Amino acid sequence: MAAKKKAASKKAATRKKAAAKKSAAKKSAGAASLTAQSSVREPANDVDLYGVMGVYDTPADAMHAAEKVRDAGYRRWDVHTPFPVHGMDDAMGMKPSKVGYFSFAGGATGYTVGMTMIYWMNAVDYQIVIGGKPMFSPFFAFPVSYECTILLAAFGTLLGMAFLNRLPRLHHPLLANKTFRAGATHDKFIVVIETTDPRYSETDTVDLLKSTGCKKIEFVEE
Repeated sequence: MAAKKKAASKKAATRKKAAAKKSAAKKSAGAASLTAQSSVREPANDVDLYGVMGVYDTPADAMHAAEKVRDAGYRRWDVHTPFPVHGMDDAMGMKPSKVGYFSFAGGATGYTVGMTMIYWMNAVDYQIVIGGKPMFSPFFAFPVSYECTILLAAFGTLLGMAFLNRLPRLHHPLLANKTFRAGATHDKFIVVIETTDPRYSETDTVDLLKSTGCKKIEFVEE
């Protein structure tokens, strides 16, 4: 009986070792296939780089990649898709737009300018007494102030949007890239990480994109 138990225990141990070897082989094969799927196009020598981009076939793959890039702590990067992808803002960790602050500042400035202008014209610079009415009242100055509020709020929104988007910019490196032009507005989903990002490292960033399962990795020249 004791000999049978020992033989059974040896067989069980042998089976466990074989199963562990199989699982390790599967993991290594999966990692190898993932690396093989991600083709990397190396940049030319002595060329300034704008960033590195990974190309994906589906919105789900791009969203998964965005979550990984976000969790890695990158700050200067973007996702380009041929159509809006619901949930991509959350996947990228984007905060509410700051354009509203510029709009509010422009509107407050317009209201103040309108009231000050009417006060200066009627109560200081050119006083005219009409029917015993006061030289200045915020009630009759409100229409002009309201129009100035709307006008400068619109200017603040436009200028704030241009400032936050770093516009005007007559040339963008992505528009000169054939892969980007062919896919970003057609059927591909592209994640671009800029070289100006504090966490950017050529090897680490490429390895990160490889781990997301992208089909193609390409460096973008300036």
